[in-house]
Amino acid sequence: MENNNMIEIKDVSMKFNLGIEKGFSLKQWFVDIGKHKKKVKNEFWALKDVNINIKKGEVVGFIGSNGAGKSTLLKVVAGVMKPTKGKVNVYGNICPMIELGAGFDSQLTARENIYLNGAVMGYSKGLIDSKFDEIVEFSELKDFLDVPIQNFSSGMVARLAFSIATIVDPEILIVDEILSVGDLAFQTKSENKMMSMINGGTTVLYVSHSANSIKKLCDKVVWIEHGVVQKIGGKEVCDEYKEFMLNK
Repeated sequence: MENNNMIEIKDVSMKFNLGIEKGFSLKQWFVDIGKHKKKVKNEFWALKDVNINIKKGEVVGFIGSNGAGKSTLLKVVAGVMKPTKGKVNVYGNICPMIELGAGFDSQLTARENIYLNGAVMGYSKGLIDSKFDEIVEFSELKDFLDVPIQNFSSGMVARLAFSIATIVDPEILIVDEILSVGDLAFQTKSENKMMSMINGGTTVLYVSHSANSIKKLCDKVVWIEHGVVQKIGGKEVCDEYKEFMLNK
């Protein structure tokens, strides 16, 4: 670990091929043969030469317009995506709350999904057994444990996923707009839980469209626009971003 860094993002760039992302067509493939220029046009760089060092215990907010590359960067850090260029060094275990409920099976019950999702996150059955009541209590879904989650609202799924993800205090917590899901009471409870993790020394990477939320939770702010880091600094970066958006 260099200079107490928990995460080192070095010259990271991420390219998507928009043509492939939309779905593969054999007919289109034949049409595209020999049209190299068209293929180049379909390339989209979601991140360009991103360099960020995050120290142990820092709470870092990521802000920027829709499609700026914030969520893509978090997925690269979490190991969900491999960057096209550059590398990420992570020194600690990560709890990624990026796409809540992504590891769920909609046909299984909430009870079954607690064990399934816990296993996906690397938790042992013994740990989930010992934390089961705590998960259920936090999620407030005791009466729905044996209901298939395909019958759940998105808010209920988010509550269950958040409750499973936060049963252990990870060294690194990656959060993507989590606090905007669910009703106001659960948002408050989620924020309190996050604050207790922050106060416990967890390193946090937090993406939000809300500059106020970033200001409230974070001591370091990274502003990304069109995949390029515009500025890294304190809470004042939120004000600069707001001004930029107003003058856009």
